[in-house]
Amino acid sequence: MLLVLIIFLILLAFGMPVAFAIGVSGVTFFLMTPEIPFSIVVQRVITSTQSFTLLAIPLFIFAGNLMNNTGITKKLIKLSDVLTGHMYGNIAQISVVLSTLMGGVSGSSTADAAMETRILGPEMLKKGYSRGYSAAVNGWTSLITSTIPPSMGFVIYGSIGEVSIGRLFAGGIVPGFLMMAALMTAVSISAKKRGYMPAKEKPPSLREVLIALKESIWALIFPIILIVGIRFGVFTPSEAGAFAAVYAIFVGTFIYKELTWETFKKTLRDSAMDIGAIMLIIALSGIIGYGIVYDGVSQKLAALLLGITSNPTILLFIIIGFLILAGMFIETTVVALLLTPILLPVVTRVGIDPVHFGVIMMTNVTMGIMTPPLGVALYTVSSLMECPPEETVKESIPFFIAYVIIEALLIFFPQLVLFIPNLIFG
Repeated sequence: MLLVLIIFLILLAFGMPVAFAIGVSGVTFFLMTPEIPFSIVVQRVITSTQSFTLLAIPLFIFAGNLMNNTGITKKLIKLSDVLTGHMYGNIAQISVVLSTLMGGVSGSSTADAAMETRILGPEMLKKGYSRGYSAAVNGWTSLITSTIPPSMGFVIYGSIGEVSIGRLFAGGIVPGFLMMAALMTAVSISAKKRGYMPAKEKPPSLREVLIALKESIWALIFPIILIVGIRFGVFTPSEAGAFAAVYAIFVGTFIYKELTWETFKKTLRDSAMDIGAIMLIIALSGIIGYGIVYDGVSQKLAALLLGITSNPTILLFIIIGFLILAGMFIETTVVALLLTPILLPVVTRVGIDPVHFGVIMMTNVTMGIMTPPLGVALYTVSSLMECPPEETVKESIPFFIAYVIIEALLIFFPQLVLFIPNLIFG
């Protein structure tokens, strides 16, 4: 498997699309192992997609695109503006709050980063914000989106690792809000130093907040409905995705009345492209997944790591360092697909709760989209703000520090992740 990994990284370095890099390197393993029938390659590609749980991914993507195109985003921006107008760097604060609220709608950090940069970026420049700072804020705050339910990363991790997706969704709530608080603090401190003044002199009145909440309520109750529905067996995670799509159509058509045929067709086109890209990666990753099991990579890695330490906290720090490094070079979905079956047996062997590890793993892996050299969101926001990625990285330091602090808290205090899942699911 070491040669397969080397081939995979070389193909990525030469710019081959990640799905094909996975497929080619996976096929190489079978060519090097003649005792395995080559027909298994095709079987694994098909089998990887034949999962009822994974059906949640295309459905949630479709629902998220529907909500983004039916006026919900506008309502959430208005609510965010009302809540943060009195703070230093209020437009940057809007980005933090909006990402938290969008977590219940989108579930994709890269999509959220691009959307917020397009919407908030021009206004930031008008208010005197630097291009690099604007790009950094919109990029790093988008990471919250992948932690607040429903998260695509949690669906993938739960499906591959056979971990309760309902518990993972619930486990992401407290970390998501902690990330929001930490990033708002980082924005406030950095904006005050730069002289990015508040737009309003005093906090909003209760009446202003209630009016904004009323307009946004359909988006805000969405993740609550999902978790409650899964908890009480009303629907499975996959059925929750179908419910999400119907819910989005209902809200867009009858509540906000912004879902037209043109908008619907655009949503279908966007969703087809997003789903196609993700499902191709999932399908081809099944080839390497077979090789991981066949070669006993999990057992070998477990022996290696446990030979270093059996302390759960130290082991988590070692794994997190590895995940951050992996996230710098490999797309988030790929890391989750390939490393979950390797790392999950290792951590459960030393008594780490799989939900606790899942939340920590996915928040760390997601951070890779904002780290060089291959961070997808890093280059996306830098391109949209027309600034060098180096400038965005430099301006990201306060937000990176805030993120690391939250990660440390989640490691040392597992109940921050497990409290709500245990409360809801027992």
